[in-house]
Amino acid sequence: MTLPQICRSFYIGALVSLALTPLTGNEVLAETAEEKGLAIAIEADKRDTGWQDSSANMTMTLRNKRGEESIRHLRVKSLEVENDGDKSLTIFDEPKDVRGTALLTFSHKNEPDDQWLYLPALKRVKRIASKNKSGPFMGSEFAFEDLSSQEVEKYTYKYLRDEACGELTCFVVERYPVDKNSGYTRQIAWIDQTEYRVQKVEFYDRKKSLLKTLVASDFNEYLGQYWRPGKMAMQNHQTGKSTDLDWSDYVFKSGLDEGDFTKNSLKRAR
Repeated sequence: MTLPQICRSFYIGALVSLALTPLTGNEVLAETAEEKGLAIAIEADKRDTGWQDSSANMTMTLRNKRGEESIRHLRVKSLEVENDGDKSLTIFDEPKDVRGTALLTFSHKNEPDDQWLYLPALKRVKRIASKNKSGPFMGSEFAFEDLSSQEVEKYTYKYLRDEACGELTCFVVERYPVDKNSGYTRQIAWIDQTEYRVQKVEFYDRKKSLLKTLVASDFNEYLGQYWRPGKMAMQNHQTGKSTDLDWSDYVFKSGLDEGDFTKNSLKRAR
């Protein structure tokens, strides 16, 4: 996902059909927890389809366990791809030592994502291997795999319960990565029942321990349909470190196309 699409990561992708058994007589069709979890993902996907392309500015604040901060400024572009995962381009503008660094992500439904990182100091493009995608992105608490759109088909789902989340009521849904190279054994998402926005996510590591929590807030609606968070805060419970993402200047349907998301575009990203 592009970074703003981290909060769509629990429901982006093509619709998945549910097989329903016809009822006869007094039989009652019981929806399993797995079916309900998948149905929630499908409904959320339906509500966030058709945005075509987007761009936004982002301020990344990295904070160590002592509370010391470093700040980076980035731009993020994304392209909705029919019948496959989205494409994204993340470009660092400041500070000077990371200026021009860029990450290109091609998300896919049923195969490993493709990711390339351009390092201007070395003047070369580095491919991110699938087994390394659980590693941290540029020293942040976001992993490389957090930055791609996580298609519905990449997970299995289980509805856990309804629960209050602030002034809202949320579905609490657990999902399990299909990719054996994922850094997570499971993730738990709180998705509000009004607009199907991901409010919070808990990430569990390969040892099945709670690793980090993402909280999204300050949502705004665009084009009368598409919701995006103004702030995303990721807290690492094991290291005490955190990363905040503050978003601004969202623009949709500006005419971005496939040509804006190529390996050559990494080198000329400014």
